[in-house]
Amino acid sequence: MKTGHGGGLTIGIVLILMAGLTFATLDSLGKQLMATLPVVQVLWARYVVHTMFSTGYLAGTTGRRFLRTRRPVLHLLRGMALLTASACVYAALAHVPIADVTAIVFFSPFVITLLSVIFLKERIGIHRIGALVCGMAGVILIIRPGFGDTGVYHVLALAGSVANAIYILLTRQLADPTEREAAQFHTTAAGALILSVVVVPAWVTPGLADAALLVLLGGLATVGHFMLLRGFAHASASLLSPFLYGQVIFAALYSWYWFGDPLAPTMIAGTVLLVASGLYIWWRENRT
Repeated sequence: MKTGHGGGLTIGIVLILMAGLTFATLDSLGKQLMATLPVVQVLWARYVVHTMFSTGYLAGTTGRRFLRTRRPVLHLLRGMALLTASACVYAALAHVPIADVTAIVFFSPFVITLLSVIFLKERIGIHRIGALVCGMAGVILIIRPGFGDTGVYHVLALAGSVANAIYILLTRQLADPTEREAAQFHTTAAGALILSVVVVPAWVTPGLADAALLVLLGGLATVGHFMLLRGFAHASASLLSPFLYGQVIFAALYSWYWFGDPLAPTMIAGTVLLVASGLYIWWRENRT
């Protein structure tokens, strides 16, 4: 049961932070694997193993209920949005420091605000407009358009952020409890089937160690999503959302320690501006 106080909130915070650490770890592991294996194969492993674990869990706890849905088209669109986001992010990860990619992906809340204004005709005040502009400035600092040879891959990460925002908006449309198990299954099921076809011409037979790491990659994805769901079951999203930014910090540490990437001043400044703007929007929306 959700609770906003005491032990429930503490457990929720710990689970959200652990989920962020898990996602940062699996992205770092994926980046390492992409040094020797095709991007599509690493992404395939993440999706297929995740789908296998999720299907086994859902079958054991719900029987066949997770296969029933009244909104199959919406589930498919949501799955395709996530697949697009994942493909863009992993293609960017192969060329761009993980800290940069993770920070850019967290531009999604600002994209959601823009899409809500454009398509849902929502009205926003001057404070949210200011935070939106600051968030955009943060992304520009990270991308540094016109500088270096990785600009196109930074833009690819930004495309992943837009696709992720669409995924989140579609997830909100499936908030009905009767669709919960189906949503868990369809998150990766269609993507796993598509990737199983696409990966064939690019396939590189991995060594034993890499094969084990590919399985671990999918396992980490499953655990990360499970901790995220359990975290939000212990406390409301309005209280826990700020702690999602912990993943940005973990990714920066991995980028520096695991891969030896220098944390550029523009990247740090852009990330601080992006996170601060996101937290400001959260604070404005949850003021009493």
